[in-house]
Amino acid sequence: MNVDTSTLAHYLKILQSEGHTHVTLSKTSLQTLRQLVSKPGGGSPAPSTVLRSALIPTSSPALPESRSLPMSAPRTITPTPTPILSSASSSNAVHLNDLDLESGTKAERLDRLRMRALGCQQCAHLVRFRTQVVFGVGNPEAQLMFVGEAPGADEDEMGEPFVGKAGQLLTKMIQAMGLEREQIYIGNVLKCRPDMPEGSIGNRKPTVDEMKTCIPYLQAQIKIIQPKVLVALGATAIEGLLHEKTPISKLRGRLMDFHGIPLMPTFHPSYLLRNQSNAEKRKVWEDLLMVMESLKLPISEKQRGYFLGK
Repeated sequence: MNVDTSTLAHYLKILQSEGHTHVTLSKTSLQTLRQLVSKPGGGSPAPSTVLRSALIPTSSPALPESRSLPMSAPRTITPTPTPILSSASSSNAVHLNDLDLESGTKAERLDRLRMRALGCQQCAHLVRFRTQVVFGVGNPEAQLMFVGEAPGADEDEMGEPFVGKAGQLLTKMIQAMGLEREQIYIGNVLKCRPDMPEGSIGNRKPTVDEMKTCIPYLQAQIKIIQPKVLVALGATAIEGLLHEKTPISKLRGRLMDFHGIPLMPTFHPSYLLRNQSNAEKRKVWEDLLMVMESLKLPISEKQRGYFLGK
């Protein structure tokens, strides 16, 4: 039996009126709701302790206070008259014109965007396959933002980008820069895990149409956060952001431009897991050193010497 969506919406509104903006609905909670709405007599049951235990309000985890970094004044993204990927826009692309992304704090605006993304039904095949939407994570006031391609199996399960082996390596890279993961922001071009044939393992690259459909969410994240530098992890991230299909090996090593924001293309951490030579690690580290210099972060001689031959 399906849960009466109007009944569910009724109690969600009750919780929202009490100031709760995040609600957890587990499989056990779903069974509880089914039992409640299937009781004879019709109509919406009155609020009860049982129902309140089914709809569990939660709060977003508090972000650790960012350390003060020696950086210049925040950069403002210069509006452009044409949208990104306009030369090959998708008729199925997400539209956010009705969503207020201008008023309130950055955290409040990101939360409104996140709530829209969590309910997104734009790609039916991804909706059927996903466990949950992986919106993004980090400091709304971040001056450095990393962009990947799409959630994998671990991210789909946890609801957070870069939590698998590649994510653990990314965390080490961030710490090598003298930062903590909580200081920066991490997002993906795609917010849902690309679907895979039944019984298959691994992850696949997002299609061009999937990226064109979902890219407005990432564009809005960047516009809200206004990072001073973007780092695109892998060729798919560059293709999603700039509609650029040049191999990442030919793009890395120089700062590009994304609507007035310096953008550093570099190899995806998963590449370094497959190619663990110091020579390849040094290439990525040199890219990150350029990012640190752009952010005016202090760089020690030890940091400058990482992965150099002895």
